[in-house]
Amino acid sequence: MIIRYPPRTLSRPDGLYTICLSCLRQTAKPKAPSHSLRRSFSRTSSIGAAVTGNTNTPRLRDQYFSANANSLLEKARAVSRNGATASTIGETSPIAQGNGATLTTTSPNEILPHRRKQAARRAAAAEAAAASSSSSPDLVLPPNASSTLTSQASAQPTNSLRRLVPVLLALSKPRLSVLVVLTAMASYSLYPVPELLSPSLMDTPSLSPLTLLFLTTGTALCAASANAFNMLYEPKWDAMMTRTRNRPLVRKLISTRGAAIFAILSGLVGTTALYYGVNPTVSFLGALNILLYAGVYTPMKRLSALNTWVGAIVGGIPPLMGWAAAAGQSATENGDWKELLLGERSIGGWLLAGFLVAWQFPHFMALSWSIREEYKNAGYKMLCWMNPARNGRVALRYAIVCFPLCIGLCYAGVTEWSFAVTSTPVNAWLVREAVRFWKLEGHKGSARGLFWASVWHLPVVMILAMVEKKGMWQRVWRAVVGSPDLDDDEDWIDEDEEEAVLSAKDVKPEVRAAAIAAIPPR
Repeated sequence: MIIRYPPRTLSRPDGLYTICLSCLRQTAKPKAPSHSLRRSFSRTSSIGAAVTGNTNTPRLRDQYFSANANSLLEKARAVSRNGATASTIGETSPIAQGNGATLTTTSPNEILPHRRKQAARRAAAAEAAAASSSSSPDLVLPPNASSTLTSQASAQPTNSLRRLVPVLLALSKPRLSVLVVLTAMASYSLYPVPELLSPSLMDTPSLSPLTLLFLTTGTALCAASANAFNMLYEPKWDAMMTRTRNRPLVRKLISTRGAAIFAILSGLVGTTALYYGVNPTVSFLGALNILLYAGVYTPMKRLSALNTWVGAIVGGIPPLMGWAAAAGQSATENGDWKELLLGERSIGGWLLAGFLVAWQFPHFMALSWSIREEYKNAGYKMLCWMNPARNGRVALRYAIVCFPLCIGLCYAGVTEWSFAVTSTPVNAWLVREAVRFWKLEGHKGSARGLFWASVWHLPVVMILAMVEKKGMWQRVWRAVVGSPDLDDDEDWIDEDEEEAVLSAKDVKPEVRAAAIAAIPPR
């Protein structure tokens, strides 16, 4: 076999790479001389000898190659030993020709046809994969509220209030903050207060609208502070993820100093409002949540997969805050943290906190699975890419835990026993999707199914618990129908008292006279 390429192609660094390995092996074998295949410019048919530089084999004529052909071959062999590609060689510095001219880098038109076809097939495959991934049912994330607010803020004039307000809202992660506030309010409303629907509703301290206002405002500000500190810590890694690359600090819509001031002021105002408007125990829980989320969970995301458990504890504290807020209004002793968190009725608050902790695992495991590659590239230690099998097992395990927690609310007297029945279908739906997610490890739409099941699961269970609160419908019935006739009750009491006095015939006259005198006049 002979070389059929023009001298210009052979003088390029990538010219040698256009010869496949099988051709080199075939040409290395000695062949019988054939006068019909001989060319005037070649004295041998062994290209392998020419490439390897074997001096025992006749070389191609020097007139065919440029003056630096030998050095070019040596460079090509060295590069091939180092694992470089032909495209890398072609993009390096120009090669000097024998006549002193300089050869520039290879243009796309000079690439061989089969190379162009291979490159076109690879590009088409990559484009098809990108298109299929964009429409894949495994992508479960809804539009990010912070990204939407950031886009709106970027369209507003610089240093204007219309730009500052959405930026600050984006820093606070509005959807997450609203969820935190709603869980605290639901727990507050589930606290067993007998005077829930009594005529003296405004006089009942545990249901004071002012207390509820301080609770929601302080909790929202504490959540905003924790979220802002979270964004302050990781703008570098937020820029690596599609889900977070549009955050205000990544887009430079607010300075680091401005974001830090917002985070500090939100935390101080929030904890102060909880301290004076609710009670010191709730204020301590709000400050603890900021510390755990911003100081422990956020840096731990890059160290260990246990960060998910720390984040779940953070999500379980707001229901405990709402329960302690209601308990503080009806405290019979000094109202310290022992009475509010470890008292007789505190079991309900801990059950609600445990329910929020358990719910977060199937929710987050499904959510994180759809962006597992981004978590991996950003360096976040998440089970979704570190151990997908365990990721599914954890989601299923905590989905099952929701069953005993709902039954525990009934046993603790927080809800009626009918709640154990009505919550069963919702919990069963969550467990069913968690089983699919565990078996398929997130594929075939199982992550999407578990994500949306968890999105609907939490509000449905909370609403059912509030509707079936212990003794609620009995009080509603009394409020609608009316309370029993008090005059009739007084008559029954008087008759019983008179009967008791008259039946005491053997009692001494002094005792009988004293008993009769004790009967109130009609």
